[in-house]
Amino acid sequence: MADEAYENPRLAALYDPLDADRGDLDVYADVAAELKARQVLDVGCGTGTFALLLADRGLRVTGVEPAAASLDVARSKPGSERVRWLHGDATALPDMRVDLATMTANVAQAIVDPEAWEGTLQGIHAALRPGGHLVFETRDPARRAWREWNRAATRRTVAVEGVGDVETWLDITDVSLPLVSFRSTVVFTATGERLTSDSTLRFRERDEVTASLTAHGYVVDEVRDAPDRPGREFVFFARRPDHAHVNAASSDMSAANGR
Repeated sequence: MADEAYENPRLAALYDPLDADRGDLDVYADVAAELKARQVLDVGCGTGTFALLLADRGLRVTGVEPAAASLDVARSKPGSERVRWLHGDATALPDMRVDLATMTANVAQAIVDPEAWEGTLQGIHAALRPGGHLVFETRDPARRAWREWNRAATRRTVAVEGVGDVETWLDITDVSLPLVSFRSTVVFTATGERLTSDSTLRFRERDEVTASLTAHGYVVDEVRDAPDRPGREFVFFARRPDHAHVNAASSDMSAANGR
């Protein structure tokens, strides 16, 4: 079940107005160009901003999202007919072969259940063509980002067209590493109505992520720093090996074993 922030239609409709600066997605669009991707799977596509950004650049995009309300927002946007939208998650994808799969905006951290994480990596691997890439970000636990998720630091008021002023803030509700839980609060200023959403994120160490990727058949080519958040994020570039790489590796292993 998705968080209320994404599943409640009223909150899902506020996601874009409350997070209008999506410069982080330009970084991923540049990655798609760098990797010469033509077909992209956007896992946890939310309200579809990144999927539509790629579609605007002529790429064929599939967006998969477990929150129906967020997907409804995505489908309502201009140009949405150019994207294939799927309601669900990466553990049950239809047959496809994409050049690139992404998990932007720390989607990877929202997959807190270990079995769901394993299933996600497995499902994405099956969806990639040989030689295709999975690129995603996750916060560096050492930076303890949650220390900044308090009411004093996050409280703000945003004027939302058709809604009026909306006040919002975060409160930490539990820190039991590797899990961190917090509550998002939204107040409609005109009426005083308050809506909340509880979320939990998993903070994985770099070595833990690398090990899980390797265990599911990926090659980790590189771990980059996020250019828009230096020192705060790990950006993983993982690849499904092509057949030639796999065959060469098997031959090397057989030779080493004297076969």
